[in-house]
Amino acid sequence: MSDEYMKLLDSAIEKIPVKTSSGERFELPAIQGIRMGSRTIIQNFKEIADRMNRDPLHLLKFLSKELATAATTDGTRAILKGVFKVESMKRLLDIYTQRFVVCPVCKRPDTKMDRQEGYTFLVCEACGARSPVTT
Repeated sequence: MSDEYMKLLDSAIEKIPVKTSSGERFELPAIQGIRMGSRTIIQNFKEIADRMNRDPLHLLKFLSKELATAATTDGTRAILKGVFKVESMKRLLDIYTQRFVVCPVCKRPDTKMDRQEGYTFLVCEACGARSPVTT
């Protein structure tokens, strides 16, 4: 190879930006959970639902069903009846994300839920895939 080519190659390599992230652009905020008596409160519940681009009531219904407890929202917070560990709620949010947020085809979180004729579909805005989901 010529010296000219090697100089151009070195110059191009120097201009490549340094990778600063893990490559994973979809990250949920850490759960800010507190216990008040026999209740568990997720302080940043609305922020989590907004990051997922999902209806907070759908997410609350999922958590309530999986934890087998009653749950309500209060502004930006979710109030769960019972005492639950943050790790358990984090695991459930990961399950929810895989089931209702991440596209099963391209694995990107750029999806929305679309309900038509009694069926719910996960529609990917990145690849256009349309996958049925069970709610």
